[in-house]
Amino acid sequence: MLSYLKGTMVGVQRQGNRTLLILEVNQVGCEVQIPSRLVAELPEVGEPVQVFAHLQVREDQWVVYGFASSAARDLFRQLISVSGIGAQLAIALLDTLALPDLVQAIVTSNHQVLAKTPGVGKKTAERIALELRTKLAQWQERAFTPTPGIPPQLQEDIEMTLFALGYNAQEVMNALAAVGRDPNLSPDTDAGEWIKRAIAWLSHN
Repeated sequence: MLSYLKGTMVGVQRQGNRTLLILEVNQVGCEVQIPSRLVAELPEVGEPVQVFAHLQVREDQWVVYGFASSAARDLFRQLISVSGIGAQLAIALLDTLALPDLVQAIVTSNHQVLAKTPGVGKKTAERIALELRTKLAQWQERAFTPTPGIPPQLQEDIEMTLFALGYNAQEVMNALAAVGRDPNLSPDTDAGEWIKRAIAWLSHN
């Protein structure tokens, strides 16, 4: 399976509501559809660039989708596994919400946040949360170890979000142990703040 593409930045094109990155890889020009929010992170034309990729093979065409991180690519794959969610709607979700916010909305079943995405109604938001939260919960159960000072439900939301962002069980346990000692965090602190602190700790350790 295609994992990533590394090449030279050629440019960005708009085709309707789609954003295409033109990437030269070994003297071959590749069109890669990307979330439009990724454009701000791209280098200048002629500079090297790497995107994590997903290849969708159809009878009439091959389409490559590109993402800034393996976590974003993996979440895209999870999204298109949900019944009724196609690639364009998955891209729209990743465009509307920052990755941590999208994952948190899924694991906390925040349908209102998910429904901010054009094309995602209440029923679709409920289906995304139901199907993906179950998958993430099964993943999380295999590594769950209670952390002192963090209520179990809060820890579950934090862990599932971090797992979905690509961190392994040991990294998550270390982060929870570290942020659990933060005097500025309490059991009543919003899960989003715990997650931000955990990601910040992981980024520097």
